[in-house]
Amino acid sequence: MTPHSGPHRRQREVVSFVRRGARLTRSRQDAWDRLSELYVIDLPRGERDTIPAAGARLELESVFGRRAELVVEVGSGQGENIAAAAQASPERDHLAVEVYVPGLAQTLDRIERAGSPRNVRLLPLDAQRSLPQLLPAGSVSELWVFFPDPWHKSKHHKRRLVNPPFLDAVAPLMREGAVLRLATDWAQYAAHMHHVMEADPRFASLHPDGPRPDGTTSDEVPGDLPATGWAPRFEGRVLTSFESKAHAAGRLVWDLAYTRAPHRQEDENG
Repeated sequence: MTPHSGPHRRQREVVSFVRRGARLTRSRQDAWDRLSELYVIDLPRGERDTIPAAGARLELESVFGRRAELVVEVGSGQGENIAAAAQASPERDHLAVEVYVPGLAQTLDRIERAGSPRNVRLLPLDAQRSLPQLLPAGSVSELWVFFPDPWHKSKHHKRRLVNPPFLDAVAPLMREGAVLRLATDWAQYAAHMHHVMEADPRFASLHPDGPRPDGTTSDEVPGDLPATGWAPRFEGRVLTSFESKAHAAGRLVWDLAYTRAPHRQEDENG
């Protein structure tokens, strides 16, 4: 199974990620060769290799062999969280959405080391442009976005994943009461995420009075950083090497948690 290439390139679109090369180390290639057929969802691709072909859908009961609550992690990186979650919560199904092929290969290795749970699948596509087409409305019980690219420069802020277009894409997919969990180690992006989420009536904070994390941070704290609305660290998030490096650099980690408000007709109609 190999990544597909679109037939041509159209007008440049704003994306929240950079599609990097797919060269794999020997160990990652071995994991890919042995495990991708079982765990990586291989769909026909559209005009680009990160979006599905028109008409493609995910039949969740067919993919997982059952009907269960679905946890989706957008930008699953090297898979520490999704592999651990699949092992720890066998009653739930887990879908990791990641465009970085070496990260997917590393995730396969982590899944194997977690005991090869069968309640996890990997989707190598652009979440914002693919999930609304692939998943049924109200099918997601929990959505995770942990440590997305902060895109520090002001001219790149439109590339940040946590923005209104992303919420427009995922909100209809989340059932009433579903939880959206966010985390970042950059105070500027934390403030941005907080403002975006608070402005969206489709979501309600689970911790409206939650204080900011304890301690000081080595990065610049914006003047409009809210004092409350912060969630405690999500116990279901494992301490990854990435988060450990953030702590070593003196940066705080900012968590947010929101619940999906009752659906309204205008939500579904945009």
